[in-house]
Amino acid sequence: MTGNVKLPSLIDSKLVLSNRIATLTFMRHDVRNALTGTGLIGDIIQVAEWVNRTPEVSVLILTGDGSAFSAGGNIKEMSERDGIHKHGAFGGDVYTVQEKYRQGIQRIPLAMSHIDIPVIAAINGPAIGAGFDLTCMCDLRIASTQVLLGETFVNLGIIPGDGGAWFLQRLIGYQKAAELTLTGRMIGADEAKQLGILLEVVEPEQLMDKAMELATRIADKPPQALRMTKRLLKTAQKMELPEFLEHCALMQGICHNTEDHLEAVNAFVEKRPPHYHGR
Repeated sequence: MTGNVKLPSLIDSKLVLSNRIATLTFMRHDVRNALTGTGLIGDIIQVAEWVNRTPEVSVLILTGDGSAFSAGGNIKEMSERDGIHKHGAFGGDVYTVQEKYRQGIQRIPLAMSHIDIPVIAAINGPAIGAGFDLTCMCDLRIASTQVLLGETFVNLGIIPGDGGAWFLQRLIGYQKAAELTLTGRMIGADEAKQLGILLEVVEPEQLMDKAMELATRIADKPPQALRMTKRLLKTAQKMELPEFLEHCALMQGICHNTEDHLEAVNAFVEKRPPHYHGR
């Protein structure tokens, strides 16, 4: 429990909630926080569903324990699959592998795309393949100078089966996304920031402080308006302008009728800090 908030029971991650900021840390450093062959997929999905039904949470931070953020797919598990037999996350015939992806790692992008609150990736080390794609599913990315990022699927003779080709080109444009995806080359922190993948690059010991500083600035905003703004940003990617403006008008009508809106206005006029209650 954190106050009156019950945290979900996780397998391979640690979840902490403080001052409306939830921090999910992947704890499988023994396999460089690989998403397959561990409990991390289930943990991420559980937390995504938990934050949506928990109004006491305003921001979610994802990070990794150890030297890596996430190595993505477990390559050792790929090498040990038994031909067409249904062993491991990658073994089986075409239909079986398809179902393993649909019922496995593809649940992450669907869950991440439906998170109502801002998500910050605090990238502590290499984020490769599906690990890199997970960072691209977040709203904001802050990284250590030690990061190495790569859309490396083609190097293993496979494609980004977790939706990475969808996320990356929306983040940095088609041409650069195509170059990174088709060559499978890895990039460091400085290039990633130049491309617009990273918001900020800091020294390793400053990473969580910087992520928490950003999260705090966001979490200080009115909780309802914050969630609605996140939904609005996502909706804007899918709607034409006339329909989007109609949607904005409706959401604005809701916001103008909240107690937090009145508190924000009064605090501004009275030159004092606001006190929000999520109503």
